[in-house]
Amino acid sequence: MARKITNNRKIINTAAAWGIGLLIFFPILWTILTSFKTEATAIADPPVFLFFDWTMENYSVVQERSNYGRFLWNSIFIAGGSTILGIIVAIPAAWSMAFVPSKRTKDILLWMLSTKMLPAVGVLYPIYLLFIKFGLLDSVLGLTIVLMLINLPIIVWMLYTYFREIPGEILEASRMDGASLKSEILYVLTPMAVPGIASTLLLNFILAWNEAFWTLNLTAAKAAPLTAFIASYSSPEGLFYAKLSAASTMAIAPILVLGWFSQKQLVRGLTFGAVK
Repeated sequence: MARKITNNRKIINTAAAWGIGLLIFFPILWTILTSFKTEATAIADPPVFLFFDWTMENYSVVQERSNYGRFLWNSIFIAGGSTILGIIVAIPAAWSMAFVPSKRTKDILLWMLSTKMLPAVGVLYPIYLLFIKFGLLDSVLGLTIVLMLINLPIIVWMLYTYFREIPGEILEASRMDGASLKSEILYVLTPMAVPGIASTLLLNFILAWNEAFWTLNLTAAKAAPLTAFIASYSSPEGLFYAKLSAASTMAIAPILVLGWFSQKQLVRGLTFGAVK
């Protein structure tokens, strides 16, 4: 009887997981399908799901109209650069908070997290003026710095959580063996926290890749990433849903592939230290 109940729970949990997964994936699936429709079919009422004349015209128009490769490389450089720079800054910060805490450590962590609650538009004007003053407007370097700073609280929090799961005695033993602070972080702490660091890298790369507010307000053409590439298909004449869907599919395809191949590492990192 107990085994039957357990099996029923597994079936229910599996069905619920599949249902939630399909519900979350449906908007992505609808966007991909719409990208293969004509504009007339894309706005048909009632909506057409599978039975329509498939076409690649939207992708051809998008590639002819825009330099997709330039937008793609800008996204890679901005997302990758901001993530790597954030990790370099966050590892020492998280180490000090995890292994050399002060009375104000928790207050500092809460303050860092509270900055994520601030509406981005509230600091747009001063940052825009600073970008103009230092010549960073519409530059890859400027966006890299901004995205690193806005995601830094999340990076520090995640690394702090992972570092807390590492026994401090191991670091003390390395100090007794004569390890310097640099060696302790690079050769003792970092290798032990590889799953956590990897998941932090992946999550923040995705956040930087999908960032739209700052990229749309601080770029024009030169440093525009894929989020700006998508927005370019919104015009005063209206929305061209099929072409917009094609542009969106081309923008999310790289990150979907990355997430698919790194999902095991991401799950492993997010559960790092959960079971001792």
